[in-house]
Amino acid sequence: MSGSDLNPPELAEAINAKGFMGAAGFRIVAIKPGHAEIALARRDDLLQFFGHFHGGIITALADHAAGIAITSSLPRGKIGVTVEIKVNFLSPADGIELIARAKTLKMSGSIGVATVEVFSKSQTSETLCAFGTATMRAMDLPGELRA
Repeated sequence: MSGSDLNPPELAEAINAKGFMGAAGFRIVAIKPGHAEIALARRDDLLQFFGHFHGGIITALADHAAGIAITSSLPRGKIGVTVEIKVNFLSPADGIELIARAKTLKMSGSIGVATVEVFSKSQTSETLCAFGTATMRAMDLPGELRA
């Protein structure tokens, strides 16, 4: 099957396996058109000096979830790439795992906006630790994903 034939969940899996997302340990939990849920287990190399998840990691997870949410609602052969992202940090992320839940808020032509909630999960609960919005542009898939 060529990349251009991949459906949105397969495409997201292919993208997730490459580069930073795979190295960081991002794990796709769920994808449906316009929605994505991505998780990341706690590791010492992802923490800042107080022992909480680093803000850059939280932002990267939110960005990736938003990109998958937008991409999952685009036609085959297109991918959502970030134009702008804004993240508000609401509480320390000190749990055993981060979970980012993104949904497409609006698609208009080649531009889409997604909202993302990032939760710090403990053994028994989830705490909202960040909220963000991301603007994405629909672009043609890169050649290496089409082959």
